[in-house]
Amino acid sequence: MCAVVATALLKLIALFTNLFYFQRWSFQAVSPASHHLGPWAILPPIVGGLIIGLMARLGSDRIRGHGIPEALEAILIGRARMEPKVAVLKPVSSAISIGSGGPFGAEGPIIMTGGALGSIIAQVFRLSAAERKVLLVAGAAGGMSATFATPIAAVLLAVELLLFEWKPRSFIPVALASGVAAALRPFLLGTGPLFPLSAPATFGLTALAACAVVGVCTGLVSAWLTWAVYAAEDLFQRLPFHWMWWPALGGLAIGIGGLIEPRALGVGYDVIADVLGGRLPAGALSRLLLVKGTIWSLALGSGTSGGVLAPLLMMGASVGSLLSPLLPAGGHALWPLIGLAAVLAGTMRCPLTGIVFALELSQRVDALLPILIACAAAYGLTVLIMPRSILTEKVARRGHHLTREYSIDPLEALLVRQIATSPAVSVPASLPITELAARYFDVRHGRPHQGYPVVDANGRLVGVVTRSELLDLPPPEELDRIPVASLLGRAPVVAYPDETCRAAADRMVTEGVGRLPVVSREAPHQLVGILTRSDLLKARELHLETEHRRESIIKLPGGDLWQPFSRG
Repeated sequence: MCAVVATALLKLIALFTNLFYFQRWSFQAVSPASHHLGPWAILPPIVGGLIIGLMARLGSDRIRGHGIPEALEAILIGRARMEPKVAVLKPVSSAISIGSGGPFGAEGPIIMTGGALGSIIAQVFRLSAAERKVLLVAGAAGGMSATFATPIAAVLLAVELLLFEWKPRSFIPVALASGVAAALRPFLLGTGPLFPLSAPATFGLTALAACAVVGVCTGLVSAWLTWAVYAAEDLFQRLPFHWMWWPALGGLAIGIGGLIEPRALGVGYDVIADVLGGRLPAGALSRLLLVKGTIWSLALGSGTSGGVLAPLLMMGASVGSLLSPLLPAGGHALWPLIGLAAVLAGTMRCPLTGIVFALELSQRVDALLPILIACAAAYGLTVLIMPRSILTEKVARRGHHLTREYSIDPLEALLVRQIATSPAVSVPASLPITELAARYFDVRHGRPHQGYPVVDANGRLVGVVTRSELLDLPPPEELDRIPVASLLGRAPVVAYPDETCRAAADRMVTEGVGRLPVVSREAPHQLVGILTRSDLLKARELHLETEHRRESIIKLPGGDLWQPFSRG
């Protein structure tokens, strides 16, 4: 389905480009840069912006933006629910936006449309929120895979940006969706890499060191692009009229930019190929980079509809090509590709996606090491100088927290026996309730716990008694004759020493209890300890200790001299 949607959207973009710039009904792909409208070329982006503003006002404001933040928000806040009308309005509005000259890519709208399709299917079949998320992301990956013929990069993008997990339950469906979309692409959009490169290149140590320089430069460009987009958004937020009219103003900026540099209009896959092939002079590259970056940030800030990948590819390749005369000649042919990957990694904070994406786009495996170095440098720089990426900043501005650092849950890394309290203080089942209250729930006796396991005369676990169960009891004079066993309402919910703390914590949540008696699997009624919610915090304590406690394991001669370094 996503492969078909991607094909349909690209055909729609071609149709609207022909209508806006050549006044003909045709689905043949054509660049708006080749128009003959003269000064009248300023009008199509304005008209397109007016149409998109009306569609967002009358249809759904979810079509505004570049797609991926909206998919993120649907996953984080909307429990992976997306409206069916978004699946229709988003590709149509994006086709109008790009076809009227918008400097955007088709991948963001396709990702959101594919995600909407996955979410709709999940809603029809009454799946859980977690399953809806998987299908939403599978649809997004399928759309990207079909657009660029980059199935592996599409899966990595899903993992790095949308899934927030690495599990078989999510990876396998997403990988299959991406693979099927890529398998169908040759029948729908053609075969081969999108930007094939064949020029030879060699990278010695000097060239590899230069890759780090390219990474730093592209990281600065990534920061500039992110800042420009949200500075433009803040500017439009201060306008005294309704947001419905903002895309038309963004269209005016696009029209003026198109008069200065026509190649900045539209998706520009042909322009990207020219930049990667070294067919544009330095003056044209500089003009393209400045005009594309300016009108792209203004148009995105206005709330129009379009993607970010293709513009980032064009601007990253331009940076690499502009830097290439200053860099070692051995890798001259691949510097634009390296810049392309590094800008992608820095701006979107998806370094693995950027690396594999560039390789799949060009099929230049010999560029793997240079791309790795440049992407790592760009990613590291943007992490240091920007709190969030261009994709997550919008989600954060809407009041939602989003982390992009993945780590093992400390509860998953520890077993119950490592943090449970052992031996556990237990209560005899025959003990009168009055003594229970006095001896176990009176803080003056030094046992201020909220609950205790209860054992019978043979030491067998029979239940758990908590402070809350002492409420609404008969008058005190009758409690001397009532044993603790009468308070036990259900069989004890237990934990086992060899299971993970995460499994035990999940059981606490599902059963609605705050503590679990720990028993061995061989003797399920033999109490060996107790696990409480306070004990679970020990896992976090151990994790913080490994993160922040510094210690010298190997003593060096003149140890005092090394102390400043060991303290970081």
